[in-house]
Amino acid sequence: METVTKKKFIQLISEKLGMHPNHVRSVIQTFLDCMTDDLVQGDRIEFRDFGVFEIVKRKQKIGRNPKNASVPIVIPARRVVKFTAGKKMRALIEKKPAQTASSPLV
Repeated sequence: METVTKKKFIQLISEKLGMHPNHVRSVIQTFLDCMTDDLVQGDRIEFRDFGVFEIVKRKQKIGRNPKNASVPIVIPARRVVKFTAGKKMRALIEKKPAQTASSPLV
């Protein structure tokens, strides 16, 4: 498996649609900025069959340093982004075996 970066997505989309990479880059960056802004405001983002992004609050908890387990470390409460896969994506992921060398986007 490989890591697919924003640059790789831009290249793939620009080749598939025959668009200039700069235009695709602008659209993708605007999309990501809008998503980030909405999540910061506490909105829930839902894409049917793909999944849901939402902000959840994690409670404060006590952690342990593996090198010195006797010293407790307080992990503060914080807000994090949670992604839940949609039905269609979940079904496709469960059905398809893991790929080792090629990207699923190619």
